[in-house]
Amino acid sequence: MSIKCYETDYKNYGKCLCLDNGEIKLIATIEVGPRIVFFGFTDGENVLFEDVDRNFYEINNGYGVWYAYGGHRLWSAPEVMPETYLPDNSKVEAIFDNGTLTLTPPKTVFGKQFQLIIKMDESNSVTIENKITNCSDKPAEFAPWSVTGLAVGGTEIIPLCRDDKGFLPNRTMSLWSYSDVKDERFTLTDKYVLLKQDPKIKKPFKAGFNVTGKQILYINGKNIFRMCFDEYTKTEYPDFCCNFETYTNAIFLECELLGELRAYQPGETASITEKWELSTTDWATEKVIEEFVSKI
Repeated sequence: MSIKCYETDYKNYGKCLCLDNGEIKLIATIEVGPRIVFFGFTDGENVLFEDVDRNFYEINNGYGVWYAYGGHRLWSAPEVMPETYLPDNSKVEAIFDNGTLTLTPPKTVFGKQFQLIIKMDESNSVTIENKITNCSDKPAEFAPWSVTGLAVGGTEIIPLCRDDKGFLPNRTMSLWSYSDVKDERFTLTDKYVLLKQDPKIKKPFKAGFNVTGKQILYINGKNIFRMCFDEYTKTEYPDFCCNFETYTNAIFLECELLGELRAYQPGETASITEKWELSTTDWATEKVIEEFVSKI
């Protein structure tokens, strides 16, 4: 089975590049972003959120308008204005070589070079390396921040740390000012967290955790999206030391990975690597949760 890479016009995203191995496909923008705006089975539904109506944007005074576009994007933490919402509406350099697609937008005015390196294998998975290089002439303090918006209607499973620390704590949870701990979409247990995407509830909810299990699941219909990521290490992470955060509102759910927060020297690169796997199931969501939790 070979990996194909070809140009395609996808909805209102303009010219894009598609990676396709005959089983799954991935579509990435090259006229803006970059964003990964489609991930799914070749003849199946998109597991990612698409903001085709451009509902999510920020007017960044002096810089223009930033659009979320949906799907997967790379940011740097902490979230601040104007840098976080610097518009990335320009063309992206794209190179496909030996099964690997490298997407490089222009350097930012804040001295950072963002880059996505996407490698599809011959099974139902892709590996994404999210890289940020400090291109300025002085140290810059930040953390790489990978954000993936997922389609409406699913349930996310987040494993919690179960290490026995004795007299010391083993679990971290961060909550935002708008997060209601009694939110009906949010379920907290000793072993895992569930967060449901509900199109009937508009109020946003966000939480962060120290996820040591190196993976999460998002179950949507018969599709199971598994995100595997780097090990939680004894380094500094943003937002009270969380390496994984999640957010939901009425139209999508986000999985957010965070890397080490520190001063990166001129020319130094920060990166997060994640692997996306796609499978299907005839089990009910409750059964998938039970099976997943029994193995972590």
